[in-house]
Amino acid sequence: MTLAYTMNRRSILLGAAATTLGVSLSPRMGWADSHAAILDMFKSADIDWRAFDGETLVVGAMQHPWADSIESALPIFEELTGIKVTLTKQSETEYVAEMPIKLGAGSAEPDVMMIHALGQFVAAGWAAPLDQFYEDPSLFDAAWYDNDDMFAMARDFPTQPDGENYSMSITAEAQTLFANQKSLDAAGLDLPKTMDDFLAAAIAMKTDMQAGIVMRSKSDGTAGTWPCGGFVFSYGGEVIDADGACVLNSDEAVAGVDMYGRLLKEAGPLGVGNYHWVEVLNDFSSGAAAMGCDSSNFATDISDPAKSIVAADAIYGALPQAGSKPIKANIWAWQAGINANSTKQKAAFLLLSFLNSKPGCALSSANGLATVRNSAWKSAAFQERFGAQAATAALANLNSGDAVIFKRAWFHPKAAEILDPWGIAINEVATGQKDARTALTEATDKINRALGA
Repeated sequence: MTLAYTMNRRSILLGAAATTLGVSLSPRMGWADSHAAILDMFKSADIDWRAFDGETLVVGAMQHPWADSIESALPIFEELTGIKVTLTKQSETEYVAEMPIKLGAGSAEPDVMMIHALGQFVAAGWAAPLDQFYEDPSLFDAAWYDNDDMFAMARDFPTQPDGENYSMSITAEAQTLFANQKSLDAAGLDLPKTMDDFLAAAIAMKTDMQAGIVMRSKSDGTAGTWPCGGFVFSYGGEVIDADGACVLNSDEAVAGVDMYGRLLKEAGPLGVGNYHWVEVLNDFSSGAAAMGCDSSNFATDISDPAKSIVAADAIYGALPQAGSKPIKANIWAWQAGINANSTKQKAAFLLLSFLNSKPGCALSSANGLATVRNSAWKSAAFQERFGAQAATAALANLNSGDAVIFKRAWFHPKAAEILDPWGIAINEVATGQKDARTALTEATDKINRALGA
């Protein structure tokens, strides 16, 4: 990468971020001016940014949009604080396998880390409690940080049953319906608003060349459970109740999984039992499916003509409603925290709060990241990258989610023992091996034995 290219790219990023933050840029305002404007946004905080001048930090991350989007912001943090940052990235498979071993052995690095299983990290004592840093006026300026600008789900996700926060939400995504407008038009249909219409539309648009709907149903706790969760919640069900017991055998949960399975059995692609999110994205982007229902973050690729042949035809909407019950699209916020064994925890907190602040999120959202702040999502820079209509739909779904019932399952210390049997049950229903009542009764019994409930 040449210096000229680096400077030009950073100039574009800084200019977009400055515009997002309301900095007036004249036509002659160059890289140096926009760079200074961004720095001034951080310097306006009542924080001693130079308190750890000369320190070094290691950030451990997966190959992920968050890691990619913050990379160009790290030199600004280094200039602001005098802290040198090394960003290390691994594949998700490598990271998930290695981090528990490294942290379990007491390693002091990385100082800052992506957290893929918050319940496990907290229960094992690997993640440092953060409230002590939020309460330190030399490290945190609450008025400048503007916590109210963050999505409620992003604020709620990190809080544990003991009331302590052990992480920060760093991305926001919600289950979103996406459809090919040409396919809808050919069938004389509108984007479905109810679950019954959803099923009817999927069946109507299924042909020998195109599936009516594509969603995950691989026999894996990381696959169908997340999108199917929105169906369970929207039908009024839960995975784990307030008493800590699995209730997937409730009438409401059974109805949600039954509808999820019917969509795939009656209108899904061949081999859907092997589908994870990659197959869902690929099928929809290639025109092999008329509709899909998965992460709002898919919009970045779906709307990119270089990656999607349906970029000009894709439209987005809310998760369809089940009767008169409130829509509860499933949600997700990736987490980052501080290694409890790090000897540089205050400097690490400065980095996390820098990245999650208004100007920090402006920088990463201008680079295409779906951040945790309303201001960033509504910015012209982000909407240009993400797509204005997709952003509007995703915002509606983000605000419909219920972090409390989500966290009981996905952030449970035994999350794998909850999600894996449920993922198998979803696969059995979607592939027609078992009906929803039978599959979920068996899964619920297995989960409750594992939980001792």
